[in-house]
Amino acid sequence: MKVRPGVEVSGQSDIGCQRENNEDSFGYWEPEDEQQFLRKGRLAIVADGMGGYEGGQEASHLAVETVIAFYRDVEGDDPQEALIEALQAAHERVRQYGFAHPHLRGMGTTCTAVAVAGDALHYVHVGDTRLYLVRGGQIAQVTRDHSYVGRLVESGVISREEAEKHPQRNILTAALGTSADLIMDSPGRPEPLQAGDVLVVCSDGLWGQVHDAEILEAAANKSPEAAGRKLIDLARERGGPDNITVQILRLS
Repeated sequence: MKVRPGVEVSGQSDIGCQRENNEDSFGYWEPEDEQQFLRKGRLAIVADGMGGYEGGQEASHLAVETVIAFYRDVEGDDPQEALIEALQAAHERVRQYGFAHPHLRGMGTTCTAVAVAGDALHYVHVGDTRLYLVRGGQIAQVTRDHSYVGRLVESGVISREEAEKHPQRNILTAALGTSADLIMDSPGRPEPLQAGDVLVVCSDGLWGQVHDAEILEAAANKSPEAAGRKLIDLARERGGPDNITVQILRLS
């Protein structure tokens, strides 16, 4: 994987302690061509599949593969629009694959894709994978969870602390490939980035076991590679009930 100067990148995935297979997928891409790099920047993506052994694996793999390929090949100078179209393409590909393979009915995946172009952050998001921004000793969850419990938190019915232990916290309200309509989040304008910012993209197998303050501590004080290892180890020490995937990008 070629990574130009200006960012440190680490992507890591672990099966966890209780699953027999890893239904998470992740990817990183940046163009070889310098002009294309100036337009599209760097792309990082994490997807968490569902639908059983083969279905979840296939769905997350298809999502990552399709988003990267579409973003790579699409014309135009707007990274945000390219991400939106790429996620829509991935949604249709997962749906069509499910139709073509009836034994995989119900397959789907969450997906969070991030593009860093120049000093601007673009993203698209569906499901409960998360994007965090670490800056100046603080951490902010950029994406919102498309889940039943996420709705309860947004409406003020329960707190974020109560959500961590809620018995229905894994019920999704949106995912790629599971229905005709795609519900996604994307910002109306790019987020300005600063030198020293750290982006963390992860599956719920990580954030479900590791507190935001612990993500902050690791991301702010360790290299992306060491931070990823530390966070995965923490999730495993706490039972690792799900697959654990994290990508960390530090802007230098």
